[in-house]
Amino acid sequence: MSGYETFLFAIEVTISGLLAGVMYALVGLGFVLIFKASSIFNFAQGAMVLFAALGFVSFLEQGIPLWGAFLITLVMMIGLAIAIERIVLRPLVAQPPITLFMATIGLAFFLEGLAQGIWGSQVHGLDIGVPDVPFEIKGIFVSQFELFAAGIAALLVIALVWFFQKTRIGRALRAVSDDHEAALSVGIPLRTIWGITWGIAGLVALVAGILWGTRLGVQYSLSLIVLKALPVIILGGLDSITGAIVGGLIIGAGEKLAEVFLGPYVGGGIENFFPYLLAMIFLAFRPYGLFGNEIIERV
Repeated sequence: MSGYETFLFAIEVTISGLLAGVMYALVGLGFVLIFKASSIFNFAQGAMVLFAALGFVSFLEQGIPLWGAFLITLVMMIGLAIAIERIVLRPLVAQPPITLFMATIGLAFFLEGLAQGIWGSQVHGLDIGVPDVPFEIKGIFVSQFELFAAGIAALLVIALVWFFQKTRIGRALRAVSDDHEAALSVGIPLRTIWGITWGIAGLVALVAGILWGTRLGVQYSLSLIVLKALPVIILGGLDSITGAIVGGLIIGAGEKLAEVFLGPYVGGGIENFFPYLLAMIFLAFRPYGLFGNEIIERV
């Protein structure tokens, strides 16, 4: 392979990684939204992604049109997210963070069991009409589905950023994330804001579930995609939307390039552990991430 061909191949791999990274960022965004509003690390986000994907594909299999299935599942996910906040987590608000974290772990297993009870445990194929075939641009091959999925994820991220920056509710969400007590003192209804945040997280879980379910198939291992989102938020910062985006791009491109150019020297498989290796390095030298807020506690 000539130097020019190697260069084109590297660009192709990088583009593929960046497109996958946008989808990683979408999953990480669900963590960030909830953590910013309520300081809860929602380990059940992966189960919510699975629940949304199973609901969506089941409605499609019943003959409901694509957009109809999307709207029905969206209402279902928003209702589920709000119910989780009100029934499970609101009574635990004053408890230590580890209690809330353990509650979300239990919630993850409950949602997986509930999904299995409703829709069964079989694997579902999901086709939204976008072929996963490459097309060529000046010698560089790009997957049509990856480009479509990255575009949808990017549009959702841009819409959420606009919502947080420009709308009244978005500014209230930002105020709550900065200081709960100060937000309460100026009349911001804290519990209402938490409900809205969890509802948005339900929307994010639905879009992520559709995109990842189309790519990997709707199966119970889909909930494990949450594990790939952990390095994303470690790199970007647990409380930063910008960090989730940048972290996703770094992880997506990094794992692909590492597999292609470093994998042959270590026997392959580096794509599976490279994101966590990168996360460990960040935890050692910059534990709050690229865009996270450094917290200094004085005792």
